[in-house]
Amino acid sequence: MLNERKILVTGSSSGIGQAITSQLLKAEVNVIGIARNHEKFQPKTSKYITFNLDVSDIKSLSKNFSQILDIHPDITGIIHSVGYGLFGGLESFSPKQIMEFINTNLTSSMIMTRLVLPILKNHNSGDIIFIGSEAAIDGSKKGSLYSAAKFGLRGFSQAIRKESSHRNIRVCLINPGMVRTPFFNELNFSPGDDASNAIHPNDVAELVQSILSSRKGTVFDEINLSPLKKVIKST
Repeated sequence: MLNERKILVTGSSSGIGQAITSQLLKAEVNVIGIARNHEKFQPKTSKYITFNLDVSDIKSLSKNFSQILDIHPDITGIIHSVGYGLFGGLESFSPKQIMEFINTNLTSSMIMTRLVLPILKNHNSGDIIFIGSEAAIDGSKKGSLYSAAKFGLRGFSQAIRKESSHRNIRVCLINPGMVRTPFFNELNFSPGDDASNAIHPNDVAELVQSILSSRKGTVFDEINLSPLKKVIKST
């Protein structure tokens, strides 16, 4: 039963992560929310517990995340939805920008998965869901950093799935196309205005709930989502 589960969601305060959190709370799931801050999203329910954590700070991530797991050793799954976009020609980014981006969008998920796995193996069950991107399937011009992170996440999820299935741990990668969220607020492009030009974050959230609710003997390896009519406009 979903209402008996405790799921950790990274990036829970905005965008896809917020939609997933809201969807799970409606299903009375106990949710542990991880984000830099939670000022913009504060649902009033005892089912939602938050922790402020900057996952880009790789040096302190292991220690700080382990402390959260020590408080909640009964978690039964993790949903990795933290991340941001950075687009442009590769030479326009400094080495520091590249490292910070990869740390947030890839390395942090790898480290947190490493720390969660022993708990799920101890339960002999659990779910790990990664929110990837269509950029994990096809690299695009000016998307070298984003594609590198998402391709890496895709390969990582495939390997962890094979390593963990014998312990009844399901690993799923969801690759959405353009989702209408604040993700695009700091970028110079966005989906077209029509409803068919972008995925709604609730589409992803409902899919996550379906995955978590599915029969334990079935795993959704990888799911690709696309808007019906892909349109990109400059902003």
